[in-house]
Amino acid sequence: MKAFLILEDGTVFEGRGIGSDQEVISEIVFNTSMTGYLEVLTDPSYAGQAVVMTYPLIGNYGICYSDMESAKVWPDGYIVREIARTPSNFRSQAGIEELLKHHGIPGICGIDTRALTKILRERGTMNGMITRREDYDLGEVIRALKEYRVTKVVEKVTCAEKYVLTPEEFVPADLEKVLGVENPSGDPSRRYRVALMDFGTKKNIGHSLVKRGCEVTVYPAGTKAEEILADRPDGIMLSNGPGDPAECVDIIKEIKKLYDSDVPIFAICLGHQLMALANGFETSKMKYGHRGANHPVKDLATGRVYLSSQNHGYMVTQESVDSSVAEVSFMNANDKTIEGLRYKNKKVFTVQFHPEACAGPQDTGFLFDRFITMMEVQE
Repeated sequence: MKAFLILEDGTVFEGRGIGSDQEVISEIVFNTSMTGYLEVLTDPSYAGQAVVMTYPLIGNYGICYSDMESAKVWPDGYIVREIARTPSNFRSQAGIEELLKHHGIPGICGIDTRALTKILRERGTMNGMITRREDYDLGEVIRALKEYRVTKVVEKVTCAEKYVLTPEEFVPADLEKVLGVENPSGDPSRRYRVALMDFGTKKNIGHSLVKRGCEVTVYPAGTKAEEILADRPDGIMLSNGPGDPAECVDIIKEIKKLYDSDVPIFAICLGHQLMALANGFETSKMKYGHRGANHPVKDLATGRVYLSSQNHGYMVTQESVDSSVAEVSFMNANDKTIEGLRYKNKKVFTVQFHPEACAGPQDTGFLFDRFITMMEVQE
């Protein structure tokens, strides 16, 4: 069946509908990853957005449910050049179309995703509509697209109530089994207790902590700092998540209380931005963001460059960082934007990229070990 992608600048792409047949308006963003499409689809940071995959063939190794980063598909829509009809992988349990239909996500394939990506790079991220109606009124659609805003998405993706992850429940991923990753210590007296603030957390953040022997309590985004500190955590993690960080006014106030508590804190992606805002720094929307598994980041302390997985449309602005409060620890090797901050006289560090990334790269996984060391020193 025919489907159309209509951008707010009036550009129209015609292709074939995949997934659900419902109509959707969303912010259109692109991801440059060649693999990891299931992790992209199940990343809560994509709530309120429709994702364009720049790699031309998507779905060739199918869907393995144990690789999902959350229990559902979060993007509003999915846009690809070609979708594999017959996955070839002994681990595959389904195809992408089956997954999209099950979760009610509309998509479109058969369009020139390179041309679409060039438009988004040159003109910036914009809103779009995926529809199967051939009688659409372009003027009405453009008016609706210009009015659309991504709001209150953290509330949409966070957990409803707190829950606990323990080393006893640790199940190695398939790759970890191949690499011989051992089960963490089951001795409660030797484990650190970590409070993980869920702004849209990916499964592998908790997994990365649990496999290092931590007991992780996951808290809803709106949890008060007093409740978290009353549970006496050894460390606090601030997770990734979707949307404009400046919109999270109440959450930012609670993060400032956590910052003032002197408990070691490690923050990723949206958590990185929220910590910056809590300290009076500023964030701004990027022209088209960083989304993919091939972004080089430079560690300014060592000069070493790591490949990183990223998914964000906002950044901490360089000129707003108070050098008496924090220093830049990582910088994007391409566009020189801030990729990490180290807070002075505090056991707090934050990064814009994803050190827990699966399907990878996992070059910066050592940052979780650094967080463990901070808790050891605190002890």
